[in-house]
Amino acid sequence: MFGTVVVGVGIAGLARIRDLMNPMPSSPSEHLKLFGFVSRRSFGNINEAKQISLEDALRNKDIHAAFISTENKSHEETIRMFLEAGKHVLVEYPMALSAKAAHELWEMAEQKGKVLHVEHIELLTEEYKQLKKEVAGKDLVKGTLHFTGSVLDENKSGFPAFSGIARLTWLIDLFGDLTVTSATREKQKDKNYSRMTVHFQTANKKPLTWIEERGPGMRREKKINFCFTSGCLENFPEAPRSSVGLFMQDQNLFAKKLLGQVSKEELAAEKWRILRCLDLAEVIQQYCEEPEKIYS
Repeated sequence: MFGTVVVGVGIAGLARIRDLMNPMPSSPSEHLKLFGFVSRRSFGNINEAKQISLEDALRNKDIHAAFISTENKSHEETIRMFLEAGKHVLVEYPMALSAKAAHELWEMAEQKGKVLHVEHIELLTEEYKQLKKEVAGKDLVKGTLHFTGSVLDENKSGFPAFSGIARLTWLIDLFGDLTVTSATREKQKDKNYSRMTVHFQTANKKPLTWIEERGPGMRREKKINFCFTSGCLENFPEAPRSSVGLFMQDQNLFAKKLLGQVSKEELAAEKWRILRCLDLAEVIQQYCEEPEKIYS
């Protein structure tokens, strides 16, 4: 059994507490036992899970793994603390708000022989699984992924290339390695509006565009337009509802890693994808924050 603690009790943290207390029968999650949760706010208990201090969570030898569901800006520091304390870590994406920090943390986990698992539930949705099947084996000509959503506090969530890394993860997972050719960002502070536009090239020099747009009252939505030599895909394929929740699927994957049931090849591919996306997020941020070039 692996003793666990949940750090942060927002929407994701509460889902983690629920799933740890109600593991799927006969699943790897049955090897996880919730010891409690850590929060800056005072709750006492949540559904029989007891609140403990951060110091207790770090010190307790019966706690082997931490589920980190805090705001994005504190992921790096929290991961570092738990790795230093000799704990395995599951963290919600993005694992850090700089590529350098992400590489350092991964190296630290490897040196300590600990599992560092980054949640990417966007890859576990039935919608995405069907899309991946639809795209498989087709030759891309060009494509666009356009996301809209409500306003985020960037001081907590980070630059849009990091907070929106789920979209970048989709593109890398569908089309392989990408190179950023340009990236710009439009901001209307008075309207609390932001639009980031990123242009990529695939390894075969095909163009891909990612638009991340946020503003008050904007519906959370993804639109695709992927054109292949065989035709264009403008709507998501029909997908069945999964009987297993996304956080539970992710929790099962983490437990499988703790139990040594995930192949080295799968772990290496996942590590490459996660770190590559964070590297690209940083390149995108640099492009967007470059002062405008003045040509004489």
